[in-house]
Amino acid sequence: MAVETIGEAYDHGWRVTVRCAWGPRDAMKRRRECVYGGELDMLTLVWTRGRNFPLGLLESRLRCPRCGSRKVRLPDGVQEAHAHADRGHDLRQFQRG
Repeated sequence: MAVETIGEAYDHGWRVTVRCAWGPRDAMKRRRECVYGGELDMLTLVWTRGRNFPLGLLESRLRCPRCGSRKVRLPDGVQEAHAHADRGHDLRQFQRG
């Protein structure tokens, strides 16, 4: 079963790691490379984008908080994490029935 939305990824305990892809070259010019990166909070993504937001579009909706570049990459993609039994957040209680 393929996970295609951030809601499904959240339900399975997946994590999203991102990094900025700015630099070191822009055409023929050299510039300082931004190497900022980190892990995104899945619960916040579900709240702001909605459970049905496709994982494939996530990269195009992000911006680096350090340099402001829209060139953001998911280098490891979405990684399956160990299920957190004590996660404390269960969005199934908020779903419309």
